[in-house]
Amino acid sequence: MAINFTLNGSQTSVDVNPQTPLLWVLRDVLGLTGTKFGCGMALCGACTVHVNGGAIRSCITPVSNVAGKSVTTIEGLSPDTTHPVQQAWIEGDVPQCGYCQSGQIMAVASLLAKTAKPTDADIDEAMRGNICRCGTYTQIRAAIHRAVEIKSGIKGARA
Repeated sequence: MAINFTLNGSQTSVDVNPQTPLLWVLRDVLGLTGTKFGCGMALCGACTVHVNGGAIRSCITPVSNVAGKSVTTIEGLSPDTTHPVQQAWIEGDVPQCGYCQSGQIMAVASLLAKTAKPTDADIDEAMRGNICRCGTYTQIRAAIHRAVEIKSGIKGARA
C-alpha cells in the first residue's frame, strides 16, 4: 500500500507496511540518516522530526500516521544550515559526539516556531525527554537563547 506525504517540501510516496515506524522509512527506505535511533520507545528524543510543524518521535509513529501530512527532518530544516537554531548550534559549538543533536535541534525549532521568546520553563517543557549522553545541557540552553536572538535579529554572541 502506497503512503503519500510531503517530505522536506517534496511529495513522497512509499510502498511499505503501514505500521512501519516513520524512523525506519526515513532512514532505510528514503536514505535520510540525520534522524537517529536512540531508544525505540520515544524516551530519548534522537528521532525527533516535525509533522505539520509539531515535534514528534518518529521511532513510535507508524508511517501511516503521516499520510497526507508534511514531514520535516533535520535535512529539510534549511538547505544550508541557515535556520536560527542551526546557526546558534554552530556558533555555540554545542555538539560533542553529536548523536542526539538532530533531535535536539528539531525540538527547539518546533518550540521557536510556536513561542518567539520562550522562558526557561518553556524550554524545560519542550526539551523534556531529549537526552544528551555527553551532558551538553548548558551549551544547549545557551544555544536556544542565542537562537531566539538570531531569530529576532539581535547581533553578536552571548557571553
